[in-house]
Amino acid sequence: MDKNTARLRLQKLKEQLAEIDYAYYVLDNPLISDAARDSLKDEVEKIEAQYPDLVTPDSPTQRIGGKALSKFKKVKHNIPKYSLDDVFSHEEIKEFDQRVKRFLHLPLSQDIEYTCELKIDGLNMSFHYENGLFKQAVTRGDGIFGEDVTATIKTIKSLPLQLRQTMSLEIGGEVYMPKKSLQKLNEQNTKDGKPLFANVRNAAAGSVRQLDPKIAAGRDLDIYCWAIYSNLAGVTTQEQTLQKMRDLGLKVNTNYQKVKNIEQAIEYCRQWQGKREKLPYEIDGVAIKINNLAWQNELGRASKYVRWACAYKFPAVQATSVIEKIVW
Repeated sequence: MDKNTARLRLQKLKEQLAEIDYAYYVLDNPLISDAARDSLKDEVEKIEAQYPDLVTPDSPTQRIGGKALSKFKKVKHNIPKYSLDDVFSHEEIKEFDQRVKRFLHLPLSQDIEYTCELKIDGLNMSFHYENGLFKQAVTRGDGIFGEDVTATIKTIKSLPLQLRQTMSLEIGGEVYMPKKSLQKLNEQNTKDGKPLFANVRNAAAGSVRQLDPKIAAGRDLDIYCWAIYSNLAGVTTQEQTLQKMRDLGLKVNTNYQKVKNIEQAIEYCRQWQGKREKLPYEIDGVAIKINNLAWQNELGRASKYVRWACAYKFPAVQATSVIEKIVW
């Protein structure tokens, strides 16, 4: 085909593949078979091989770079990455609610809406999009400076290389490794005589910081997004923020829940503490956030933590060990 026909066909194929990947990785609703998807991607590769100047950053062929990096570049965050204050009991959750009300000059008896989101055990990241195109991924680091890990993050298929709307945004999210992926990785490391990863968090961190993107691509990493660091028209609550990210094609954990008051938030924590083992990924608690974004802005941040959210941490998994023998 001539170059103009190839350009039009390539654009159509990229649009089709973007819709297919969105349905598969974000909505968990496959539209076509893997073989059919592979045939479309193969056609993209053939057109790009014939016309290399038609290759664009949002092409599915650009997920894995050819060269390994020598080191990661340090990047200063546009917005400092603050932590959530950890709480370890239901009483501390209630104390958080009372602090919020005092700061907002609200009656202690007044109900406040919260969103409760599962706290994925992974690696805190920022994803930058410019005019709808994925540009950069930066680790949390010390909250002020992080590392540019764009090359490895591009290999994660659930992260769209192009948003469904042309917008420039910074997205907050978590890169994690599913339980099955850790098991598969450790089985391979055992065969290869390599050290085993202790848990999914270490495995995710080690995979993201691979200098060779091809190694990271084989680690089955995934993401969940939970924040937009920009003011958007019509988005006034955390619940709307989560829905907006889904509309943009970003993957959001759908187990979140908006609750009417702190008692319902505590009940959400209680329920998921009992159900956490059934999930295909690890969680270590629940993020409880004020739903009203205007109130979030009014509460702002303390020296280390945001005032409008807390992280309820589940009790550590415990077991009884029996000492069978002591050898001097």
